[in-house]
Amino acid sequence: CDIPISSRQAFPLPSLPRKQPTVLVVCGPAQNGAIGLVCARHLRIFDYEPTIFYPKRSPDPLYRDFTTQCEKMDIPFLSYLPTEVQLINDAYNAVVDAVLGAEGEAGEGREPCAAILATLKHVRIPIVSLDHRIPWGDHHPPFPRVFFAIAGWDAEAGGSGGISPDVLVSLSAPKQCARRFLGRQHFVAGRFLPYDVQKKFELNPPEYPGTECVVALRAPR
Repeated sequence: CDIPISSRQAFPLPSLPRKQPTVLVVCGPAQNGAIGLVCARHLRIFDYEPTIFYPKRSPDPLYRDFTTQCEKMDIPFLSYLPTEVQLINDAYNAVVDAVLGAEGEAGEGREPCAAILATLKHVRIPIVSLDHRIPWGDHHPPFPRVFFAIAGWDAEAGGSGGISPDVLVSLSAPKQCARRFLGRQHFVAGRFLPYDVQKKFELNPPEYPGTECVVALRAPR
């Protein structure tokens, strides 16, 4: 539940501009999308009102179980994402971007991800991104698949062609592109990383206070 904890810290219920605590969770077809489903479930537990857009559902049994859990909690699923972004701006307080992960199983140029990203680039409500998609091309990622990276950004150099989130949640550890993140809050959720992995990749994780699973790297503006 690292992601909803970060979202709750960034957007406490009393601070939301709308009377209804609505949040749109946009899920991709693979692992980042599954994390989005878990995020939606926990947002519901924390008294938010999530709605999920999950256009390309995975056949993986675990992901199907996550979907069923959300349905059992009466979390609604959208049948389509409005291309008229004002409809999204008017209906929700924030968007959780759980579209793409580091594996590149569905690149920005492929549908339905391309259309989703084209829409999310223009929304005016805050976006919480679960890392950034890493476009590796012919190169192999320097991290195992447990690591993820913002949609449309180069993992090393960053970029201006992708989504510009207000909040970034770096899963496992921040990527190089996070240096160019200009949003208002950056969280790291990597307390679970084994020490041998930290040592192997020469990671220097931040200290997690008390029993916290996430830590803020940038104070809210």
